[in-house]
Amino acid sequence: MFKLRELPYAKDSMGDFLSPVTFDFHYGKHHQTYVNNLNNLIQDTEFASKDLFAIVTKANGGLFNNAAQVYNHDFYWDCIAPTTSEMSSDVKDAISKDFGSIDSFKESYLKAATGLFGSGWCWLVYNPSSQKLEIVQTSNAATPVTEGKVPVLVVDVWEHAYYIDHKNARAAYLDKFYNHINWKFVSEAYEWAKKEGVNSVAFYMNDLHKEA
Repeated sequence: MFKLRELPYAKDSMGDFLSPVTFDFHYGKHHQTYVNNLNNLIQDTEFASKDLFAIVTKANGGLFNNAAQVYNHDFYWDCIAPTTSEMSSDVKDAISKDFGSIDSFKESYLKAATGLFGSGWCWLVYNPSSQKLEIVQTSNAATPVTEGKVPVLVVDVWEHAYYIDHKNARAAYLDKFYNHINWKFVSEAYEWAKKEGVNSVAFYMNDLHKEA
């Protein structure tokens, strides 16, 4: 049985970025529901004894949607922090190389996240094939992991991620998101992505969900 992961910070630690009420609904209800649905859907199937990575990469339909949303939210919670932190020199160099500059990356990333139609996610991923960083948009529950790309940063742009605090002003939410990026975590994710490729995603998922 999968369990809802613990948040790595207090629900009242995000200031005017995200309120405790948003965490009550987004984490306590939406994320919990995906976990509950996943547990129900794997019963009496070939996935009953599989780990989360195996389910995300091999399942489809409703089972995939709920498993992927468990991971997508897990990763999102780690990508934000009460206060921003410094990115590693490796991440700085890679972003500057692949996007021209840190400012150019910020502009491109926020533009992609703002312009994503409907519900979904905006990712910064490491592509093992090209050994470059890429910005990827996914709709609904889709995740770049199924394409062999390794997430290093994500922002949730489903309305339930920001509507309580920012109403329909997605751009305002994203501006505050950027100031709360956990660059320490992003830097670690990038380091492991270069070393282990998509296997680093499997390790991340299964470390959080050891009882799967």
